[in-house]
Amino acid sequence: MKRLTALLATACAALLYAAAALVFPHYAAAATMTEVTNFGANPGNLRMYVYVPNNVQPNPAIVLAMHPCGGSGPGFYSSSEFASLADRYGFVAIFPSASKKANCFDNWSDASKVRGGQTDPVSLMSMVTYVEQQYHGDPSRVFATGSSSGAMMTNAMLALYPEVFKAGAAFMGVPFTCFPNEAAYQPGGNSAPCVGKTAQQWGDLVRNANPSYRGPWPRMQLWHGTSDTVVAYAELEEEVKQWTNVHGLNQTPTSTATPQAGWNLRRFADASGSVKVEAYSIQGAGHSLPTSGMAAVAIQFFGLTGASPSPSPTVSPSPTPTVTPSPTPTVTPSPTVTPTASPCRVVYTANSWNNGFTADITITNRGTTAINGWTVTWTWPGNQQVANAWNATVTQSGAQVTARNVSYNGTIAPGAGTSFGFQASYSGTNTAPSQFTVNGSICAIT
Repeated sequence: MKRLTALLATACAALLYAAAALVFPHYAAAATMTEVTNFGANPGNLRMYVYVPNNVQPNPAIVLAMHPCGGSGPGFYSSSEFASLADRYGFVAIFPSASKKANCFDNWSDASKVRGGQTDPVSLMSMVTYVEQQYHGDPSRVFATGSSSGAMMTNAMLALYPEVFKAGAAFMGVPFTCFPNEAAYQPGGNSAPCVGKTAQQWGDLVRNANPSYRGPWPRMQLWHGTSDTVVAYAELEEEVKQWTNVHGLNQTPTSTATPQAGWNLRRFADASGSVKVEAYSIQGAGHSLPTSGMAAVAIQFFGLTGASPSPSPTVSPSPTPTVTPSPTPTVTPSPTVTPTASPCRVVYTANSWNNGFTADITITNRGTTAINGWTVTWTWPGNQQVANAWNATVTQSGAQVTARNVSYNGTIAPGAGTSFGFQASYSGTNTAPSQFTVNGSICAIT
């Protein structure tokens, strides 16, 4: 889809922080997310945030969790379930923030395709090494996951450093080395080079990144929505080709399942029955993954739950973690409102600095029928003023704000979600709205 460049450019302007980073102690306080500076070589100019749960294991596993374009480490911490799963299973989670091309992780430069290239993968490896050294992280249990741009980087990290990462989970990604240059970084609707290579060609690109490596190769779990118009659903098959070929498997699954309504799972196992690749097609889902419960499936695939991987683990609800305020960015907590039988849920995350902020809003359809066209409204409790937005058309009259879907994200299937964001200014206190409505219905806020 060729509109992605415009979306990325808008998000880039929206997500620049206005203050410099502070230096924090080596150890984050338990059950808080802390920014770490001076974590090692950082040619990608990334920012590192680390989350250490109260029940962190003595030699914890490490999960590198990477945000989509236009996002941030604190935003993915708040909007995904990986922090609450760290609370449950005792691993350390790293939430990096990208800095290039609308806060996308670099998946296009020549340097991003070679081991030791002076760009984002080297910075991410520095973060992993830091956690191994400072938190006694277990080097035999290091994993990567991410959404969209973060999923693309998940593919890259497993390809470039296969001896480091034991498994990955990529939500809405593309194969390693998909993009030949920055100008081609338009995942949706781009028929070449991201679609059309043979499995052997895709596999060779991974093997050529480490010509002397003989395995074992990391296991890979792949997710994509069938209605994704930002990163084309066709990219899922290219990823399947790449990773099954790396593992010496063909593209015929060894088993299939429907673990939940609308979730179609294909598994690819070796001769011993060990599953090396999983592919989830989410019927009707757009560019909105992971949604509720999917992160838990990824963590179980990693083997961090103490049980064998299964397609649909049961996860007890955990409260959304609250980011401890820091000078840049400060995450404004949202109030919790739970209307009875609410047909929708809203997650609101604001990242503030001085007199400005950006906010991400995720809408989830809790009803039994699809939402076809959505309008979100809220009222500011203060003097907040929206300046620009992405993935929605946002207007403001006084304190009243209205956000409407754009052409490619108007449909939200039951159980699915979509996200949009904006940049705004404020003075005084940046208090979150106390109520959101979707098409006139009051939503639960989490």
